Amino acid sequence: MTDGDEIFNPENIEATIKVLDSYINNLIKLGVKSKKKEIMIFVKDVVIRINELNDQYDYFIETMEREELCEYIIEAANIAGLESDEDITEEWREW
Repeated sequence: MTDGDEIFNPENIEATIKVLDSYINNLIKLGVKSKKKEIMIFVKDVVIRINELNDQYDYFIETMEREELCEYIIEAANIAGLESDEDITEEWREW
């Protein structure tokens, strides 16, 4: 958030943090022997929830934010046990 940058505000940043924290907590609850199907349920959920935030907060996710969010979601899924180099968010992502 920089001076004069109206795309980001405390509300959309906090809402995004809550969604991402929930995603991480859900992955942690799966434990160390997570299955791809279980992980992908939470990937789908976080992507859809971010879609909703992006709509709610006037499309604040642009190219750089999209790339960072995708990287974050994919890396967390890989840490949870998913073995994929693909963009696992693309199927549901609207941002």
